[in-house]
Amino acid sequence: MATNNSEADNSGAPIGPVDATRVPRYAEPTTFARLPRLDEVSRADVTILGVPFDSGVSYRPGARFGPGHIRAASKLLRPYNPALKVSPFANQQVADFGDIGVNPFDMQEALTTVQSAVTDLRADGSSVLTLGGDHTIALPILRSLARDHGPIAVLHFDAHLDTWDTYFGQPFTHGTPFRRASEEGLIDMERSQHIGIRGPLYSEKDLEDDRVLGFQVIRSDDYEVDGVASIVERMRKRLDGGPVYVSVDIDVLDPAHAPGTGTPEAGGMTSRELLNTLRGLVGLNVVGADIVEVAPAYDHAEITGIAAAHVAYELLSVLALNR
Repeated sequence: MATNNSEADNSGAPIGPVDATRVPRYAEPTTFARLPRLDEVSRADVTILGVPFDSGVSYRPGARFGPGHIRAASKLLRPYNPALKVSPFANQQVADFGDIGVNPFDMQEALTTVQSAVTDLRADGSSVLTLGGDHTIALPILRSLARDHGPIAVLHFDAHLDTWDTYFGQPFTHGTPFRRASEEGLIDMERSQHIGIRGPLYSEKDLEDDRVLGFQVIRSDDYEVDGVASIVERMRKRLDGGPVYVSVDIDVLDPAHAPGTGTPEAGGMTSRELLNTLRGLVGLNVVGADIVEVAPAYDHAEITGIAAAHVAYELLSVLALNR
């Protein structure tokens, strides 16, 4: 197996990605951005965790293969982010834990497994960036974080509210995690926000219920009317003052930018709009993040995987600057 030919030395500096000028990008390793595995470093400031689970989906399955697809698309990422003027792998140690095994047939066991894994990885102060998987996994992650931080502001990028009550009588699905989180007291009801909402709803009551659960809505159409700078200003005003968890459902992007997802909706954000919005998180207290609902069976030319990998890169850059 190839070794990590990075810029690391014996000074204790972070071990970065394999040097692409010495080992072709399409070669090993298969970790995110060809970073070291967690067992190759003494500790990580940020741990990449894969959760290959999609038993909560209501339409097209396949997000269980999302973590591997995002990692494959991340091979082209480079060490320096010129937009934020930061080297996210040099300013902090980032390592890839790999994927956890999650029971696809027992929802309660799956939720417990995810919560325990995130709690264990966070035990030494590491932040966790999770690659899903479907959006059900946001609930156990928030359960873990709330144990230490109390109620957290959730910044939720999605075409859908994900605050519905049940599907087929089941309370734990990819469309219900933030209703359960609000009911369990995990989210800060004065500081949480959806961005990118669009498409048909079951009824007007969906929006009424969502407000009661503690969310403010920024629609996808608002980008056309107000522009990115205005959206970022509104976002920062809403989130300021405490810990923030960022949850990115890749279907927040228009299907032209992310076809590989289970519940696509027309009229979505561009990848440029999403990346620029994420850069607006610099200076806020981001304590964790996820990228979910990447379903490679419906992807074309890695369009969705590439978008998701760049979302992860911007989030890692934000965490580096916020250290």
